[in-house]
Amino acid sequence: MSDSRSSAGDAHSTSPAEAHPGTAPEAGADSASGVSRRQLFGFLGAGAAGAVVGAAAGAGVAVAATSGGAGAASPAASVYPFFGAHQAGIVTPAQDRLHFAAFDVDDTLDRDGLMALLTEWTDAAARLSQGLEVAEGGAVGGSDYAPPVDTGEALGLPASGLTITFGFGPGLFADASGADRFGLAARRPAMLEPLPRFQGDALVPEISGGDLCIQACADDPQVAVHAIRNLSRIAFGRASLRWSQLGFGRTSSTSTTQATPRNLFGFKDGTANVKAEETATVDDQIWVHASDEPAWLAGGSYLVARRIRMIIENWDRVQLGEQEMLVGRSKGEGAPLSGGTEFTEPDFEKTGATDAPLIDTNAHVRLAHPTTNGGARMLRRGYNFVDGNDSLGRLDAGLFFLSFQRSPQQFIDVQTSLARDGLNEYLKHVGSAIFAVPGGVAEGEFVGQALFA
Repeated sequence: MSDSRSSAGDAHSTSPAEAHPGTAPEAGADSASGVSRRQLFGFLGAGAAGAVVGAAAGAGVAVAATSGGAGAASPAASVYPFFGAHQAGIVTPAQDRLHFAAFDVDDTLDRDGLMALLTEWTDAAARLSQGLEVAEGGAVGGSDYAPPVDTGEALGLPASGLTITFGFGPGLFADASGADRFGLAARRPAMLEPLPRFQGDALVPEISGGDLCIQACADDPQVAVHAIRNLSRIAFGRASLRWSQLGFGRTSSTSTTQATPRNLFGFKDGTANVKAEETATVDDQIWVHASDEPAWLAGGSYLVARRIRMIIENWDRVQLGEQEMLVGRSKGEGAPLSGGTEFTEPDFEKTGATDAPLIDTNAHVRLAHPTTNGGARMLRRGYNFVDGNDSLGRLDAGLFFLSFQRSPQQFIDVQTSLARDGLNEYLKHVGSAIFAVPGGVAEGEFVGQALFA
């Protein structure tokens, strides 16, 4: 084969881990940057996998292939396993880029066809996440008289920490008319219901909902887009793209190795996010247990996706002091207004010279805090987005919010508390979806196989 993706077989400062967020902190001996996909597969096939990087709480292992020489692994060289106890792309250290896609299943598809689609998606995702083409033959290795099996825009690119995560929406279990298209209605999780309407929602149906979803995260946008493009192509005639979202600049850290990023309001975002290294919290708050019912979802999670438009132009005219009051943290350090540094726990009882709370009663940090919401926490993997401008010349920009939680009620409780958030004046929720994310996939199985057992 002549292409580089074909296979012959199946902030705080400057540590390498923080400089390269796709790599977990224990990265040691052999790692590399810019290794091609052909080189990567060759090394893996020969058993010279390079450095094995441990990631906590089922985040999997990142394998950094090497073509000689030691050094810190680059995000481009990071490879996360597709198979494991949990799906990748949840507690995996959050990558810098996202392509998220929601699909509607075709009316003509039957149960066997759905299982076949999930099998093909699984096989393709397992290859793509390892830096290979979607199938053997790839973009240039097949017949001149047939379309290539891979679209080819990722030829020569490394794996770039690609993770692919699948989810099932409520419509997969019963369509809008209540029809049980695939014999799955009795196995629908009781909590997998469309989210209730929240104050301030201005939802657009065309960018909400979906029967299936795929989250592709990577440190190279072209790698993430390539994954969604090829998985969409595989689904042709069986499932069609309902809506999708590109994201850049993660807005949360999912590992203690990562510095806290900033959102488009300029504030550090996700300081108190659940981290992969908090293994007890991850198990308690993120993963579905077999005792939660249904048992087929054990090891999985619930994914909430919200497209939140930020009214950037209005926010940019707000005084700094008011911005900080609305958030409840300083804009520079990210410290709570009650004092300390970024990771100091907020003191909601502390008052100032006028005996008013230093953290306003309607501040975002107070209303979203676990102490306000019965201890509920979520693992957030949101991204910034800018999708051009609207007809008034304003930026169509904001936060593509993604959160994983053991129960949708955790999100509902927090979002309900945020009804009186002062930030709501500058936010508009225009897209919403919820999905059940099956547990991890074992080799030889397809994603969600337990649902069909």
